[in-house]
Amino acid sequence: MTPDHDGSRGPSGRTGLSELLRAHRLAAGLTQAELAARAGVGVRTVRDLERARSVRPQRTTVGLLAEALQLTGATRAAFMAAARGPARGEPAPPDEPPASPSETPSPARPAGPDPPVALPPPVALIGRDRDVTELAGMLTTEPGPRLVSLVGLTGVGKTALALSVAHAAAGAYPGGVAGVLIGEGSDGPDVLAASMGVLGAARLPELAAHLSGRPALLVMDAVERAPGPVAETLHRLVGVLPSLRVLVTGRHPVGLPGERVWPVSPLDVPPPDADEADPSALGSWPAVALFTARLAQVRREPPTSDELPALAALVRRLGGLPLAIELMAARGRLLNLTELLDRYGDRVLDLATPADPPAHPGWDGPEAASGRPSGVDVTRTAAVGTLRDAVATSYRLLAPDERAALRRLAMFGNRWSVEQAEEMLADEADRDGTVAIDPLPVLHRLVELGLLSVRGTGSFRFRLLDAVRDFAVEQAAGAGELSCLRRRHAEVVARLVARTATDLAGPRLLDAIHRLDEVSSDISSALSHAAADDPLTALGLAASLTRWWRFRGRDVAGRQWLRRLLADPRTADADPVLRAWATLGVARLAAEHGADELPTARTALEMFRQAGDVTGELEARTVLGALLITVGGHDEARVQAEAALRLAARHGRTRDLAVAQNSLAWHEIRVGDLAAARRRLAAVDRLAAEGGEQRLRVLAWANRAEVARLEGRYADAVDQGRRAATALSELGDPGHRRRVLGTVGLALAQDGRAGEATDVLAELRAGAAEAVGVPVPRVPGPPRRRSDDTVLSWGGPEVGICALIEGNLALHRGERELAAEWFAAAADAGHDRRDVVEALVGLAASTGDPAVLDRLDRACRETGIRLLPQESGLLYALTATRGGSATR
Repeated sequence: MTPDHDGSRGPSGRTGLSELLRAHRLAAGLTQAELAARAGVGVRTVRDLERARSVRPQRTTVGLLAEALQLTGATRAAFMAAARGPARGEPAPPDEPPASPSETPSPARPAGPDPPVALPPPVALIGRDRDVTELAGMLTTEPGPRLVSLVGLTGVGKTALALSVAHAAAGAYPGGVAGVLIGEGSDGPDVLAASMGVLGAARLPELAAHLSGRPALLVMDAVERAPGPVAETLHRLVGVLPSLRVLVTGRHPVGLPGERVWPVSPLDVPPPDADEADPSALGSWPAVALFTARLAQVRREPPTSDELPALAALVRRLGGLPLAIELMAARGRLLNLTELLDRYGDRVLDLATPADPPAHPGWDGPEAASGRPSGVDVTRTAAVGTLRDAVATSYRLLAPDERAALRRLAMFGNRWSVEQAEEMLADEADRDGTVAIDPLPVLHRLVELGLLSVRGTGSFRFRLLDAVRDFAVEQAAGAGELSCLRRRHAEVVARLVARTATDLAGPRLLDAIHRLDEVSSDISSALSHAAADDPLTALGLAASLTRWWRFRGRDVAGRQWLRRLLADPRTADADPVLRAWATLGVARLAAEHGADELPTARTALEMFRQAGDVTGELEARTVLGALLITVGGHDEARVQAEAALRLAARHGRTRDLAVAQNSLAWHEIRVGDLAAARRRLAAVDRLAAEGGEQRLRVLAWANRAEVARLEGRYADAVDQGRRAATALSELGDPGHRRRVLGTVGLALAQDGRAGEATDVLAELRAGAAEAVGVPVPRVPGPPRRRSDDTVLSWGGPEVGICALIEGNLALHRGERELAAEWFAAAADAGHDRRDVVEALVGLAASTGDPAVLDRLDRACRETGIRLLPQESGLLYALTATRGGSATR
């Protein structure tokens, strides 16, 4: 808690530059020579400044040192002020005006001796600039709070923050700034005597006369060691001294009227989706910056690229708690970061820490004023405890009902909302939360003690510190309530997902996806625990997640969950409609991965029809049609789309009308009626716009781009396709986005825009690599052989479209043999039957092989696809030679 420094001060009572420079250098882990090299000054200059041999250093030199030490904000201002501050009784130099407001939050004051600052020097802080600025502003403005309490867990950095704030605000306190470190067992007289002593008097009347109305600031550290005596002392001081303000640190507020409580939160950590391959981006997160700074003190090498993912995971696991970060980084002397994560990632609470640091040089304590021990021997080595012990101290400050609430809230793995807290804290007899329980009092109490962080203004803004959550889960396990609480957590999450799932097919799609993304870790844990203890809740949760899984490309994992839960005998008697939705989910998630779920889709359709569920029947017909297309069942797919169109019209379902029209537009493309396809797509755009269905509109744009390409309007196809791809990216639909990118790439290749087509190919391959979880392949420049493309070995819809683009590029370069190779690959790998026909046309045109025409004829007969006029033109000479014609 207390910074490690030399507490000596200059004659004015103010911390000297020598002490500040040495403290900042040591905190940065630099030798004098390394600092000199960074700053571009001589090592002797650094040595003389630290030994106070240089009384008046040049401002330029001090600025270079501040830059080299990476000092910012209030910390830099205090450092620069120490360099120019006059000694006691010496007038301020006329050529150096007071610090401007941009350098420090302190207001300008009359020229004269600096006020005495009887505090240890501030340490270099990381990620606290905003806190320092706001707190210093709070303590230097009128009217402002007389008492400000920095509260939080042990090791969160309360003392370091208080010191920086006090130094930054010192200019506003001509009566002086002084600090007291509270010792265990201190009584009221001890605390009062120490407080008056550091401010320059032995009795209250003397202190009042000494200050004479001049503002003064008193800093009290570790007030939780003697809460009663501290409260009593502050009540007397504030009542007698109207110009006195007090800044305290502790694990809980003092509890006096007018007290402003400032919870000190851990440092920000990178989110799970942060770029972990970029050291500079990762280092911009304060928790990472602190870890690397402390790691540099025990090893010379910065984290390697292989260690960066472990670094991000470590600081997330440590919850951004500065003390935990420093303790973990110290172990980097012997272990690399991956080894640290493996060894200690699940044992954060076991990290050893000084349970209660001893009094530190530079602080005055009550024992100094009384001349007797403060209750502990502050000169002996501090007792060694763990983070578990530190959290337990704050946990014991809670009332029994507050502890029970904390154990329940600890089931949330990430951020949560007030509404979720209400459901989680509901009475056991009211599991659905029909009787409102106001969670705000307990949330306020947890924030007061620094156990709960609140970030932003969004719904999901509450989060327990990781160490607190781990400790509370241990307590729940010890009380025998962990299984019950996890079941309740799964029910709360399942209700949230069910409420949100209805928006995944409507105009609020983006918001719904974002809400589920925010609670994704809780969804995973709820599903895992419920699958074992409460499979009915798990089945309902999984059935509501299918669209979200589909949008996020988690098709395979989603199908595995649904199949497992449907096969669980404990769900056999579940509501038939629930089982129907789960069954349909299995089929929906198979749409991009083959046709082995056709019987599943038919089963789901029959279940919905028997139950008379119109919404389910419409969804089932749409999914069944999509699966039929993948196996060439185009005629039956059209029948399903037409049936869905009639059903939607009968029941006035605007959205389902648009979906059916979109499906039928593809069938018009299949039979070569591009004009009819355009009309249907225009209807889709109109219906979707009426219903606010942005995703349906975007899919219509994508299909219109494909129609434009097939009509030979390549520039229009590229413009419309890129517009649709951008929108699909914003919607979070990677599968459809890759498909429309294929349309753009084909249009570019067919238009002879080889460079742009090659760029699209690279993007398609990268997306395909991400979808199957492999590194992005390095593809040689053109001309590329089929054997050079590792994408062909992955399967999936991207394979055929990439090969088709390569074939068209080769054909435009006049490389007919290479084009034939790629068209053959596209015909073998294509998932879309229209793509297969197009590939066979290209293969026939490239080779002149009559056998390819026979294969093309068979493909057209089997799928009902008719060749477009330009495709027939390409094949005219070849078919005339053969004495026949391709199927039309």
